Amino acid sequence: MESKAQVLYDFSAEPGNNELSVREGETITITNPNIGGGWIEARNSRGDVGLVPEDYLEVNPPQPFTSGGSAAALDLSFFDSHVPTPAISVSTAPVDVAQPETPVAQVTPGFSSTSPDETSNGNDPWAAFDNNASGGVSNNWPAQPEGTETGKTSSNAWNSGGHGHPQAYQGPDIYPYPCLIELSGAEDDEWDEEWDDVKSSGGYAESEAGEGGAMNRGGAHGSSMKISLNKFPGFSKSGPEVYLLSKQAAKGTKLPIYIGEVGPVWAYPDYQLDCVVADPKKGTKMYGLKSYIEYQVTPTTTNKPVNHRYKHFDWLYERLLDKFGSMIPIPCLPDKQVTGRFEEEFIKMRMERLQGWMSRMCRHPVISCSDVFQLFLSYKDEKDWKTGKRKAEKDETVGVMVFSTIEPEGLPDLDLVEVEQKCEQFNRFTKTMDDGVKDLLTVGNEHWKRCTGPLPKEYQRIGKAFQNLSSVFISSGYEGEAALTDALTAAGKTYEEIAQMVAEQPRKDLHFLMETNNEYKGLLGCFPDTIGVHKAAIEKVKEGDKLVAAGKINSSDKTSMSKRASTMSYSLQAEMNHFHNNRIYDYNRVMQQYLEEQVKFYEMIAEKLRHAHSRFTTM
Repeated sequence: MESKAQVLYDFSAEPGNNELSVREGETITITNPNIGGGWIEARNSRGDVGLVPEDYLEVNPPQPFTSGGSAAALDLSFFDSHVPTPAISVSTAPVDVAQPETPVAQVTPGFSSTSPDETSNGNDPWAAFDNNASGGVSNNWPAQPEGTETGKTSSNAWNSGGHGHPQAYQGPDIYPYPCLIELSGAEDDEWDEEWDDVKSSGGYAESEAGEGGAMNRGGAHGSSMKISLNKFPGFSKSGPEVYLLSKQAAKGTKLPIYIGEVGPVWAYPDYQLDCVVADPKKGTKMYGLKSYIEYQVTPTTTNKPVNHRYKHFDWLYERLLDKFGSMIPIPCLPDKQVTGRFEEEFIKMRMERLQGWMSRMCRHPVISCSDVFQLFLSYKDEKDWKTGKRKAEKDETVGVMVFSTIEPEGLPDLDLVEVEQKCEQFNRFTKTMDDGVKDLLTVGNEHWKRCTGPLPKEYQRIGKAFQNLSSVFISSGYEGEAALTDALTAAGKTYEEIAQMVAEQPRKDLHFLMETNNEYKGLLGCFPDTIGVHKAAIEKVKEGDKLVAAGKINSSDKTSMSKRASTMSYSLQAEMNHFHNNRIYDYNRVMQQYLEEQVKFYEMIAEKLRHAHSRFTTM
């Protein structure tokens, strides 16, 4: 039986892609709900048939009929016991999150999206680390899933102050193609039976999302939201004590830490890995019904390109987050979107951001040497990819258990009180830097708007005023002023040229500064989680005496907990030093580039003005 559905959001079809344009409030008929990849086939009232994003619809279940022809009332009491219990926060006070202005798509209990799409790091992730009265950590983590399909606050999510995705460079008129930016739900490249094993999951299991609260990248919606501190799938049910009290032998490649000039540091490889993301091509699947973009990724180690779609980058991100997220901040990928995704400018923008994300991962000594990252860069064929993919998804050394692979080479146990002080200092620094980065982004946004809007218009008005004055002088009929009128006309055209230069300049210099700051905005948003794991471990160690007194652990376990907490502290300090080293390099590089382009810009303006000046006769 065909069912009806109510359209929740406007959707504009991509030409030639078998999609159906629908309007909010329209009622359509579902003709095939089993398309997959977050899409369904539907028919509108005019008889047009095409594909529509599933998350854009609220499906009305068909009403069963009694033999008398009247609709029988549905007994839904059976489902009451199967409704998932909301995630319970450790905190006693819920965090209120502003209700989105647009209606929230209804989700049938027990079902989740084919592939998670977006994540929200919240507007102030450091709010999670306000000390509570007990001296512990308050894990209220405000989050607004803006820029997501069901949480967007307007038709153009780039206008929102809280960015749905920490990597995204958002703001109206920041890019020369703001009309292409329509952040929405799942992309069409979520399903491919040739590449994906049905048993493999690129996302997080429902139980993990329920316990961890924030790990489901599909976003959480409602008027209020409680999120647990335990945000990593590997320890979502028990916390860092899984590692602190583990009796299992360490598995996986050892990760050595040494003492360098600045303190604990990771062991860096002899060769700096890098890669190039390039050559995007459009492909099709489902017998040509759906399209996707595939990129070539070429590592410097092999110089042999491998092909990846966005869904594969997303899979890599989730594997890295699952394995290393408790120890290393893993910034999110650029957003997915439905409309405009095949436009040349959008593809170029996405490729640039994927390049930035991959380059940052390549520069990390732990991530770049990991098996899953090496698989992504240098798989041999489809069979090798599938085998490595399954192996990565079955990896048991994830979450806090990744600390079991850390080897502080002959280093003494750290004083946890001293480490806690360093941790607090770094936490304050990252919060302050986050504020500074956001401030620079705000100022940059405003400057971009001025450069592409009122400022060029002012120069154009000046230019036209000079040319109008020249026309007035010409009308006098006086023969001796030709040189003056020509010079005035040339000066006017010079200011019109300057107006064009001003409008184009942000793409040449400010763009790169803004992109770097957006990368760091996303990276800084991950540190509260990483620091939170360390804080939770220290709190557990402080409870050691009570646990021994209660007979829950013995003195040997307490000693082991202290040593392992020291290992976690070494890894945190190594990551802090890695962050500082990269920060100094990145901002040196981007500021040099920005100022070099600024110098060229003003030198070109000065040259044009000098040329205009030379045309006027000195009396």
